Amino acid sequence: MAASDRYGVPPELIKAVCLAESGMNPRALSRSGAQGLMQLMPATARGLGVADPWDPVQNIDGGTRYLRSLMQRFPRLDHAIAGYNAGPKNVEKHRGIPPFQETQHYVVRVLDLYDHLRDNRPVVPEDLAAYGAGQ
Repeated sequence: MAASDRYGVPPELIKAVCLAESGMNPRALSRSGAQGLMQLMPATARGLGVADPWDPVQNIDGGTRYLRSLMQRFPRLDHAIAGYNAGPKNVEKHRGIPPFQETQHYVVRVLDLYDHLRDNRPVVPEDLAAYGAGQ
């Protein structure tokens, strides 16, 4: 909840991204090298000042800060989410959600998870505490 409060991003959206990115696995490693709960690429993590992307607190803080920057850059939430997946330059280049099947499915998945969590299962501090991220 600390990252949510710090950056003004709904905790349900943070959890939706974590679920879509890693299935809430703090040790997740993608084929492309993305790490942790919010699947930060090493260069992105370094740029965000995340010293240990395997640490759930640092990973969520950095990923949430990055998501917030995208939400400020793109007025539409679906475009910000697409930017998280495909990169902001691709969203700008295509003037919206890029025509990549993976990104299009990702945006739908995150928004569906976010809606479900917000409407039916609001995040409480205990949800993230299990991952060491509730501080």
